[in-house]
Order: sequence, then C-alpha cells, then structure tokens
Amino acid sequence: MILQATAAGSIIVLLVNLLIGTVAIYAGARLVIDADTGVGRAAVTALLGALAWALVSFFVGWIPLLGPLLTLLAWIGIINWQYPDGWGSAAGIGLVAWLISVAALVVLSSVGLVGIEALGVPA
Repeated sequence: MILQATAAGSIIVLLVNLLIGTVAIYAGARLVIDADTGVGRAAVTALLGALAWALVSFFVGWIPLLGPLLTLLAWIGIINWQYPDGWGSAAGIGLVAWLISVAALVVLSSVGLVGIEALGVPA
C-alpha cells in the first residue's frame, strides 16, 4: 500500500524522509569524519539540506546540466556548513547519506510503505 498524495500521506512521507535523511547523514558523518556530532545536528542538516535542494531546484533546476549541479552543490554546501573538514568531507558525507537513503527506501518500497520517489536525499 503506497501512500496516496493526500495531506496526511505527504506529512508521513516528509517525516519518513526526515528520519531516513537524519539517520543517513548521521551515519555518513560518523563514517567520513569519525566523530559523534549528534543526531540533532544531522536532523537540522537533513531539514536544511532538503530546503536548500528544493529552493535551488525550483529557481535554477530547469537549466540543463548547470541546474542539477548547482542544486547538488547547495545540498553539499549545507553539509559543509554543518560539519568540519571541508568540501571533500561534505561530499563524502553526502555520498554515504545518499547510498544509505536509497537502500532504506528500496526496502520500504519493497514492502509497500512508500514509493521510491519519496527519496528525501537528492535523487
């Protein structure tokens, strides 16, 4: 049973995305920078990253090649702002977070809870 596009379904998908994004970013930070930076920081990063992704995508996402690149750069920029060690580490955290998020959503999709389009970390 994939959740329908209702207000309640959208809120549930948002919460699932935030939860998955938080866990994925937290795990990415633990793996890449090897420090316990806290789940709260990961949640804020997931929320701000999703907002940055949505805003940049809305304004420039339609530009071929450049739009998606700027959108990804904004998302990694939020991670870089929240975590130490620079852009390389931020990109690494983002990559790990993306892999974990995709894996989690494939599992949730296979049991019918959400569609794979619910990916809260950039697709």
